[in-house]
Amino acid sequence: MTDASQPTTHLTDAKRIDWLRLIRSDRVGPRTFRSLVNHFGSAAAALDRLPDLAQRGGASRPARVCSQADAIREIELSARLGVELRAPGEAGYPPQLASLDDAPPLLGVRGAVDALMKPMIGIVGSRNASGAGLKFAAMLARDLGEAGFVIASGLARGIDQAAHRAALTSGTLGVLAGGHDRIYPPEHEDLLLDMLVQGAAISEMPLGHVPRARDFPRRNRLISGVSLGVIVVEAAHRSGSLITARIAAEQGREVFAVPGSPLDPRAAGTNDLIKQGATLITEAADVVSAVRPIMGRPIDLPASEPDAVVPAAEPDPSERARVLDLLGPSPLGLDDIIRMTGIAPGVVRTVLLELEIAGRLERHGNGLVSLL
Repeated sequence: MTDASQPTTHLTDAKRIDWLRLIRSDRVGPRTFRSLVNHFGSAAAALDRLPDLAQRGGASRPARVCSQADAIREIELSARLGVELRAPGEAGYPPQLASLDDAPPLLGVRGAVDALMKPMIGIVGSRNASGAGLKFAAMLARDLGEAGFVIASGLARGIDQAAHRAALTSGTLGVLAGGHDRIYPPEHEDLLLDMLVQGAAISEMPLGHVPRARDFPRRNRLISGVSLGVIVVEAAHRSGSLITARIAAEQGREVFAVPGSPLDPRAAGTNDLIKQGATLITEAADVVSAVRPIMGRPIDLPASEPDAVVPAAEPDPSERARVLDLLGPSPLGLDDIIRMTGIAPGVVRTVLLELEIAGRLERHGNGLVSLL
């Protein structure tokens, strides 16, 4: 258990470069990163094994490993923009986000770092918002800011920008889908600059990354991840804001919804959320009273990288085949695979890493995996 306000980790320059190289290498996402470091003992050891893992897993082409020169260049270019790459447990890495199993190993942070260590509430909603929705989002953001919360949102048009603007003086966090130098939408670049005075911006993407459609759900998990709770002000059916609400619930965050007219399609999603158990709110006080009891709870942070390299178990061909035979498109738990095969846990983990680095395996939450 950790005091969220106090840094618990500090990477050396060499480890930060190794971490960046690993997360920027082909087919290495946050969960894979953690599995590799836990399995091989360090990012440096994992980097040495990536080509061999991909080959053993049946990759159609060699896995690209980020070079040391590229990692150093990214760190230097980031610094010129005022962006620092922080690890979970370091000052400037939001503590709530650090507790997730798919937390970014390195997060690009920019702005007032102190704001990132304060309690946050996410506010999301329709890009095509009504006047009433925009006004209410601004009112919530302003009142929650006065109550001591930083407002997190995605810098999108509509509800997001209304919440950001209303919280400029108290502190607001922009969660980016692209790199820090690829703001979307472009017309909100000036808004972001205003936000950086008392607030901040974060991104897990490298500089130069232009956001694509698939990047926004990844971004949404960060909005809910940094927050104690997420408010959905307006959302139609099949809205991106509903994805954020679903992810928030999966992460154990509070989900709040603002009711709307049954005749307005922009309220259909929020009204459904209330039917499904989201907390109905009509003022900021409703949110404050719900999150106050959980604000003082200590946060479990992942352990920092071990200093010693742990020898990894090597599977033989028959063990590799037995694990592969069990896998399919339906997610299966690691413990189930170990039990059904009778193979040592370390060997099973190695086979899964081989398949993953080869681009043949997908990791889900709660230790579930499936073949692609």
